Amino acid sequence: MLVSRWQAPILPTRQQMALMLESEGLEPQEETIPQGGGASELRHPFDEVRIVVSGQLRLDIAGNRMLLRAGDRILIPANTRHSKQADGDEACVCFYAMKAD
Repeated sequence: MLVSRWQAPILPTRQQMALMLESEGLEPQEETIPQGGGASELRHPFDEVRIVVSGQLRLDIAGNRMLLRAGDRILIPANTRHSKQADGDEACVCFYAMKAD
């Protein structure tokens, strides 16, 4: 897993975040996770790249817990057990894309 925290004072726009993924040859999909919602015990045969657009996303990746905020990005390796949940008082909006080896 590789986490990149957004450090600049100004967040990129939703369109700019999608373009970041597209510039890597990925096809971003938008996902809105309702407040308190999420999914448990996910695993898939491809790397997953995810950028948080707004809200907060709590992840548990193979027992490692972390909180991502707007602008943060993560790469979850293929076949890695993980779960996700919107954290805080609002829904979490993300872009995600599948990345083949």
